[in-house]
Amino acid sequence: MRTIVFSLFLLSLSLASAAAQTPSKWKVHDTARPKPAKVTGNLALPVPPPSDAKVLFDGGDLSNWRGADGEASKWIARDGYMESVAGSGYIFTKESFGDVQLHVEWASPATVKGDSQGRGNSGVFLMGLYEIQVLDSWDNPTYADGQASSVYGQHVPLVNAAREPGEWQSYDIVFRRPRFTIDGRLEKPARVTVFHNGVLTQDNVEPWGPTKWLQTSGYVKHPDRLPLSFQDHGNPVRFRNVWLRELDENVRPGPPSGPADPVITMNADELERYLGVYRNEQGLDFLTIRRDGSQMLAKFAYNPTPIDLVTNSETEWSLRWTAAKFVFDLDGKGRPTGAVFHIGGDEIPLKRVR
Repeated sequence: MRTIVFSLFLLSLSLASAAAQTPSKWKVHDTARPKPAKVTGNLALPVPPPSDAKVLFDGGDLSNWRGADGEASKWIARDGYMESVAGSGYIFTKESFGDVQLHVEWASPATVKGDSQGRGNSGVFLMGLYEIQVLDSWDNPTYADGQASSVYGQHVPLVNAAREPGEWQSYDIVFRRPRFTIDGRLEKPARVTVFHNGVLTQDNVEPWGPTKWLQTSGYVKHPDRLPLSFQDHGNPVRFRNVWLRELDENVRPGPPSGPADPVITMNADELERYLGVYRNEQGLDFLTIRRDGSQMLAKFAYNPTPIDLVTNSETEWSLRWTAAKFVFDLDGKGRPTGAVFHIGGDEIPLKRVR
């Protein structure tokens, strides 16, 4: 009896610690946490894979999958779907992945058995660590962070887009893996976006770390590529039409570091020649070029914010950070009489009027 009481005491300490570390005002699996509103998604299934997709399961065999021990999985493949078998364990892809766009179609049992987390429960584990919950969430009260399409135990779905038991449903997931420094520190957390039956339910959220039952934990450095897995939670959940697109991991959003074209320096007198108003062929003021010290600025009539101009040559100036440019017409004294504005393949003739 003492052993049982002591074990429960340790569990309570563990849960209290987990709750204290949660980056949310809610405790993990808090039943008081507001539930997402119900929304109906009308996405027609199945969704065919794009031309560059890697098909992981097309309704045939499980040749792309394995069990947790590396041996053949004990899950069943038949009639165009794979189905979890109680006690068989998680199923893993043989191949490992990092950043992906993932499509999964799944169905909970048509005959409802159990309730809450015991009803149509499985999970899509990105990198085997970050779970997007699979659950029969049709009129099935449970804690909000355990509903279908939740980032399990962490992020509640924006809405409940679940279909009725037995109906095929879909997840479309965009996942960016976490980034770690060479010495193992977290550089950037994972990010995940989820569409459930075509309805946005997770909007570029950041998991707090790997998802776990009854607790939260921070990031620990792991490989850049790991297998995808589906959970065996004791319920016969079915999966079909599983495909993904591997995303370019070298994409870094943001402006370029500087202009790509060569830059020349012009003195104040030379720059003064370009100042003035330029009109389009319809006779409307289109552009004003002005100067702020040594910086030339383009003020478009339809844009209140002036944009930096870069002098690439006497006849060609570009807009900083863009491929748009002005090619000037100069008279015999080197003064602009007009210009042609090049942007996105379009050419807009301009006349300098003052």
